[in-house]
Amino acid sequence: MRSVDEHLATILGTVRTLAPLELELERALGTTLAEDVTSPVALPPFDNSAMDGYAVRWADVAEATPDAPVTLRVVEDVAAGDGGLYAVGPGHAARIMTGAPVPAGADAVVPVEWTDGGTVSVTIGRSAPRGHAIRLAGEDVHAGDTVLASGARIGAAQLGILAGVGRRRVLVRPRPRVVVLSTGAELVEPGSSLGAGQIWESNSYALAAAVREMGADGFRAGVVPDDPAVLLDQLDAHLLRADAVITTGGVSMGAYEPVKQALSPLGTVSFDRVAMQPGMPQGFGVVGEDQVPIFALPGNPVSSFVSFVLFVRPALRKMGGLPPEPDRSVPATTTEALRSPKGRRSYLRGMLSRPPGGPATVAPVRGQGSHQLAALAAANALVVVPEDVTELPEGAEVQVIPL
Repeated sequence: MRSVDEHLATILGTVRTLAPLELELERALGTTLAEDVTSPVALPPFDNSAMDGYAVRWADVAEATPDAPVTLRVVEDVAAGDGGLYAVGPGHAARIMTGAPVPAGADAVVPVEWTDGGTVSVTIGRSAPRGHAIRLAGEDVHAGDTVLASGARIGAAQLGILAGVGRRRVLVRPRPRVVVLSTGAELVEPGSSLGAGQIWESNSYALAAAVREMGADGFRAGVVPDDPAVLLDQLDAHLLRADAVITTGGVSMGAYEPVKQALSPLGTVSFDRVAMQPGMPQGFGVVGEDQVPIFALPGNPVSSFVSFVLFVRPALRKMGGLPPEPDRSVPATTTEALRSPKGRRSYLRGMLSRPPGGPATVAPVRGQGSHQLAALAAANALVVVPEDVTELPEGAEVQVIPL
């Protein structure tokens, strides 16, 4: 058997980062920036008011108090978006709205709450320091500053600054498009009636969701019967839109293993036994003229999900232009004794608890079989037990991968 680390290294050495393309901002969410983005202007581009109030000369209100208020003549109304040229002289004030340009001569904004709200003249009962409630030009960004560096993941805030510096389109590494197929004559779609020996298909739903959850685009391609020719036809049909393909089932040592039977003759996909539990049978390689990566995962639902976490997710991160590190583990103390087969790295399903100010603990869930999907759904972590460890007592420290 090969190790988990060796199998992951082979995958990461094979997959390639997707070529960049230019997208409209509305389609860029979840992609990875493939260029440095600089601002063509200062942000804010002009001094503007941080609140509704009155633009004044600081010296005119320096001595204002509730007992000795100052009254100034209101000479202008300045609204946000107003492109007019305004000025405030001694003894004058301009009524100003949030975001409006600060008139020349004004060096403070008095909030409307500190005044009587007058429109012809305003009485101010509190002093304001120089610069009060004024957003200065360039306070956020100077012209020419890099606001986002290549390699940044584009989320909501990043989309905001891209729009804020005037970008309509941006060069990005796109979200990988991943097609998921499940194989098995026993599988039927949820909502259908079960016949003798049949089960409802769940793997493609879980894996397509896992793909989308980590920021790529997942597409279910439905169930493929145990027929290698049909599987190859399905692959050909879906490779046109796929940057990667995931199959589940058909990779073990039995008589009806359609994925292995279909892909082994191609010579570009290898099937190995990986020293892990669950998920020992694994297949990986490339298919089609474009050398699309294919992950042939085992059919048991827990095995396929754990395999996705360990192998597929880092690969999709690399394809999308992100660092391909595996999920970071955290230390925790076990609440029960643990057992693991010798020579395999176990990924036990557990409940991780991290109370504020207290040590993290992890409790294994009831039901560690690779078919026990309900136990996986109840877990929030994978407990890692190394290959050379077969037993751990209660209270032992282990590494845990949060899900």
